[in-house]
Amino acid sequence: MSEIGSAVLVFALLLIATGIGVGVRPLLPEEHKAHETVQLVQLVIGMLVTFAALVLGLMTASAKAGFDTASNDLRTYAAELIEFDTTLRELGSAADKSRQLLRQYTAAAIASTWPHEAAPAGDYPRDLGAPDTPEKLENVRLGDMLTTVGRELRQLRAHDSLQQRALDDALTQYRRVVDARWKLIEEAHSSISRPFFKTLTFWLGVIFLSFGLIAPRNALALVTIMLGAVSIASAVYVIVDLDTPFSGPIVVSSGPLRDTLAHLMR
Repeated sequence: MSEIGSAVLVFALLLIATGIGVGVRPLLPEEHKAHETVQLVQLVIGMLVTFAALVLGLMTASAKAGFDTASNDLRTYAAELIEFDTTLRELGSAADKSRQLLRQYTAAAIASTWPHEAAPAGDYPRDLGAPDTPEKLENVRLGDMLTTVGRELRQLRAHDSLQQRALDDALTQYRRVVDARWKLIEEAHSSISRPFFKTLTFWLGVIFLSFGLIAPRNALALVTIMLGAVSIASAVYVIVDLDTPFSGPIVVSSGPLRDTLAHLMR
């Protein structure tokens, strides 16, 4: 589910739970509205609020850590591409085709991963089709382009020991580039446990149901409860968005790969 859909769903469920509490309260016998009963309900609410706050904090920290990891790994990937291209230059004109394919791959990867940003200039495949995962990162045609770079590289034949060492280094760096790409693809997948998320939503629903049972019937109380629901829904929005670092409004910056492409075009 998208970050907006998750936030709207949580917001609606919290309001429904509050409405159920408000509607059930007049139907309760008077002994259920006694001061001792209300105190017990408040104690249970306090316990659930503590649990829910702890879980929300841990989920936010986990999502932010995953987002930062993906951002750092993208920078590492960009550096690996630059180092790979530098080694290809040492091979001379024999590696010109591999370098051209690498430039096209990098430009196409930028255009595919960040479709809402300005596409890089140059001649490269622009219509790569639909992404292969909901996280909009893995693409078979992009993988084929990078595989072609490796195939062209393996067809080269060194003429001396110096060129052979450069070719061996290039093949090693190519493997590192492929490994870094797959690491980024895996990090783009959501890591939130759906059963865990549903359990948290249930806790929040119980809390707001209790709010509806004990809250006074006035506009200020209802507005306060609604603002609380909005705040929790916005927290869910941020968590889900950070958990998918290459999709949604909050995404990893394309700057490192754009800088890499500028270096490859030199």
